[in-house]
Amino acid sequence: MQALILICLLSWQSVQQQPPSIKWSETRKLDWSDFKAKPDPASANAAMTNSIINIEFNFDDNSLDYTISCRFDKNRSWVKVRTVPVLQHEQGHFDIAEIYARKLAKEMSGYKFNPATVKDDVNNIYDRIMKVYQQEQQQYDQQTDFSRNREKQAEWLTRIAADLKSLQAFAGYGKQQIISVKK
Repeated sequence: MQALILICLLSWQSVQQQPPSIKWSETRKLDWSDFKAKPDPASANAAMTNSIINIEFNFDDNSLDYTISCRFDKNRSWVKVRTVPVLQHEQGHFDIAEIYARKLAKEMSGYKFNPATVKDDVNNIYDRIMKVYQQEQQQYDQQTDFSRNREKQAEWLTRIAADLKSLQAFAGYGKQQIISVKK
């Protein structure tokens, strides 16, 4: 009897320790078990992917340190209709988020550090990238009719894969540092 209790406790602990988000990975694709939120009954959507692109930064007079992340939020993502085309469509949303995390990394790599304006500069770069990102997500849904237009869905998945490949140089966007040039 004690062994059974121990196994149950270990199983409960592993469920409790699962992270509420998933870091984007080329090899780790979304699964329906990742969608933990309750579906929105007022929504006509078959599923909803909540992706987060974040930049955290610190700076002083000499340098800027920043970290970019792209994550899938399990607790804000939900599903009503579990089909392969819908899951591929939702993976497409997460992949588009990764594209824009890489575009953010690309912009940051070209940033000319200015300690007097760095806070506004980084926020402006982020806001500009996120505005285009939101437009791209909406365009993806509209053109694919939320995965129902199979031809457009296939075109978008091909385009997404090509965009990820073209931005591969910016895939390692974890912790970065920009050091100012001393005058």
